[in-house]
Amino acid sequence: MGLRINDTVPDFTAETDQGEIRFHEWIGDNWAILFSHPKDFTPVCTTEFGAVAQLADEWARRKTKVIGISVDGTEDHKRWKADIEAAAKTKAGFPIIADKGLAVSKAFDMLPAEAYLPENPTPNDSQTVRSVFIIGPDKKLKLSMTYPMNVGRNFAEVLRALDGLQTAGANGVAMPANWEVGQDVIVPLAVSDADAEKKYGKVNKVLPYLRYVKLPS
Repeated sequence: MGLRINDTVPDFTAETDQGEIRFHEWIGDNWAILFSHPKDFTPVCTTEFGAVAQLADEWARRKTKVIGISVDGTEDHKRWKADIEAAAKTKAGFPIIADKGLAVSKAFDMLPAEAYLPENPTPNDSQTVRSVFIIGPDKKLKLSMTYPMNVGRNFAEVLRALDGLQTAGANGVAMPANWEVGQDVIVPLAVSDADAEKKYGKVNKVLPYLRYVKLPS
């Protein structure tokens, strides 16, 4: 059974290029983003790791830890990090999980239970290991996205989604399409008009079930 929104994500112990971690313990009281890759030294993935590295200050501002995962080993990860940093022109300070045995990829349902890597594997052997998982401090899955190998992930959208999740959780609201920080948010259906006005102030009622409010800046 695949992971669903609000499922507790698997806990596991794994080696990374920065040493051994216990996943739930590593998350601690933070938000976390696990982003997966089918193989080291691949072009699209190199640009993605670089993009994550360039956003280090943004992750920290949102109290969010980021961690990569690839089906190669720690020594490959360390050598690949040098390429990533050269291409991105910045330090890649996040850890990368070594998932040579595919245990984590299978636990997160990115590969079927019977999957295995042949000798001299190519990215095609693990191409479904191309997901983003946003995890809350409660260790529950808040959002996931999966991409094919030939389309690089949009980390501006990952940031936007993270902002939406954190804003929604803190304020009991929902986000409209294309929402960005500072824009109006949606009042949940369970909240009456009177309670919405009391809680949020002026309500812009576009439809009986579509009501916008502004949050304090």
